[in-house]
Amino acid sequence: MNQQDYLLTKRKRGQNPFVIREGKFRQASLEDSFYHLDWAEESFLSGNNDKEMMRRTFDLSKLKYITGLLLLALIILLSRVFWLQIVRGEYYYSMAEGNRLKVVSIEPKRGIIFDSKNRPLVTNEANFILYLIPNDLPHNELERDNALRRISSILDQGTADSKALVGQMELISDSSSFYDLKNQVEKIKINSLEAYQPLFIVDNLEYQTALKLYLEADRTPGVFISNKIRRNYVTAATSTVDMRPLGASSLAHVLGYTGKINEQELAQENNEYSLIDYLGKTGIEYSYEAELKGQKGNKNIEVDALGKEKKIVSQTAPEDGHNLVLGIDYDLQKKVEDIVKTSLGKLGLKKASVVIMDPRTGEILSLVSWPAYDNNLFARGVTVSEYNSFLTNPSRPLFNRVISGEFPAGSTFKPVMAAAALQEKIINANTSFMSTGRLRVGEWFFPDWKAGGHGLTNVKKALADSVNTFFYYVGGGFGDFKGLGIDKIVKYAALFGLDKVTGIDLPNEASGFLPSQKWKEDTKNEVWYIGDTYHASIGQGDITVTPLQVANYTAAIANGGTLYEPHVVTKILDHNNNLITKIKPQVVRSNFISPENIKIVQEGMRQTITAGSGRSLNSLPVEVAGKTGTAQWSSTQATHAWFTGFAPYDQPEIAITVLVEAGGEGSTVAVPIVKEILQYYFGDSKKIN
Repeated sequence: MNQQDYLLTKRKRGQNPFVIREGKFRQASLEDSFYHLDWAEESFLSGNNDKEMMRRTFDLSKLKYITGLLLLALIILLSRVFWLQIVRGEYYYSMAEGNRLKVVSIEPKRGIIFDSKNRPLVTNEANFILYLIPNDLPHNELERDNALRRISSILDQGTADSKALVGQMELISDSSSFYDLKNQVEKIKINSLEAYQPLFIVDNLEYQTALKLYLEADRTPGVFISNKIRRNYVTAATSTVDMRPLGASSLAHVLGYTGKINEQELAQENNEYSLIDYLGKTGIEYSYEAELKGQKGNKNIEVDALGKEKKIVSQTAPEDGHNLVLGIDYDLQKKVEDIVKTSLGKLGLKKASVVIMDPRTGEILSLVSWPAYDNNLFARGVTVSEYNSFLTNPSRPLFNRVISGEFPAGSTFKPVMAAAALQEKIINANTSFMSTGRLRVGEWFFPDWKAGGHGLTNVKKALADSVNTFFYYVGGGFGDFKGLGIDKIVKYAALFGLDKVTGIDLPNEASGFLPSQKWKEDTKNEVWYIGDTYHASIGQGDITVTPLQVANYTAAIANGGTLYEPHVVTKILDHNNNLITKIKPQVVRSNFISPENIKIVQEGMRQTITAGSGRSLNSLPVEVAGKTGTAQWSSTQATHAWFTGFAPYDQPEIAITVLVEAGGEGSTVAVPIVKEILQYYFGDSKKIN
């Protein structure tokens, strides 16, 4: 059979028209295309004889590339497994466990603040707060909205009076509170760092409201109710502290209050707090935050799919905060406050400051800034209307005028002037000047308060009768007599603690101000005149002081010349009231005035009571020394009324300073207040105790 016949036979049989012969392909002609092609029917192998073979070719040289790719893929796979299992195994294990385990903080008890007789001035109460973890909320928008609606409905029921709390969500009586919640949540991007942080919603929830929310939170992921601590102070009649039928509002400026942490505070506290924590905002609560707050504990808990606690795996107990003991006697504080309120009421006045301290240690025994406020309002969340009433009150009840108020010292500055002049040997105990009622320098007159003057005056009489002319002489000089001059006046005022904070353990203390020639030239673009020195010599002009500063330098004169750092806290105790630290007196400066010169100033201040402007204090059961003051501060309003002094004269136990703003004469306004306080302290209180 020849080749053509063979091909034709194959086509008739319906077999592959493609044949292989001698290793080469050949296709049948088009004329045979009507035959059925069956590729699988037959393969024919042929040798050199008429045997032929059908096959496909494969390039073995490409096999090495395929093998290389497979090996590379295997290496990459093994490397990734090594990275995940070995290098990052612990990290991913923690992440996986984090879906099952959570670390929850355990709140410590905040320390208690006691008065000097160990009576509590504050208690801790339960404070239920609602917060969300945005990333744990249902991611389905419909489910999330339904959850937020249920929460807002419960909140609306519990806030029927529609209180809008400062720094908190405004809760009103219709469904718009849902949109407030929704807006807060939607501001936070899912899976962002912020989404894993607590989102504070509202605190100070009523128990019934908190219970309903707890039940709702138990079945809703991302919703949590926590029990924090709310402080309750003895500063108002509404206080629940079992001490007195009425509270001492003036303690608000001393104790301060706690409040929810804000973002700025959180950034400064080195990760010790979270966005749902509370901390001291003012007063002792602020100054001793580190001691009062304690140390948080923590517990590792196993959670379910909703992120709710199922069981405790392990825990570390919290360390409760330290307790504080103040030098302030509650009874004395309350009595001083009552005296001030009654006296101001009779005079039709509203603002006053009283500070009483122990001149032997710098310990504060009473500190009254009036008007005051109820710090319980801030501890539970002050309403917008309440807060606005504080801001718009011209008497500024939130302002602690004892330590932050800066006022012209008036004649209470004269003991400092007397000590400086004696120490610089400008005068001695017998140096006298004739007071005629005024000094004239060119066309300017510098008057005394008494028309016609006081006659021949030495330093003791000058203090007793508050003779301006005498201090004009010793301060600025006159004629051939050379006075201290402004530089030395400022030098000694600074030695007595003016122009700097005293260092009391309360926040926001002011430093007062002492002027200088350079200051006036730089700020007022004016030269310094002799009249400026005269004004400074009697505590007027640009000199300003705080009532605390005046009390502190009065205490230094009383104790013989040692300036102490005032302090309110006297002891730090542990939570079981065991002593940790007793606050020791801190000496700022001593021996800057000789004992002999201090004694002369003391005698002049005693003469103020026996023969001068404070004679009404002579009837007290103890001997008192002091100095009245009448300070001009406005051309249209009454002068400030001052008194500063100490008692008993021979062995001082207390130094006391009283300022009645716009009160008029110190001798007629401040002195009667001092008399009542000292009568109580050395009379009635001794009987009570």
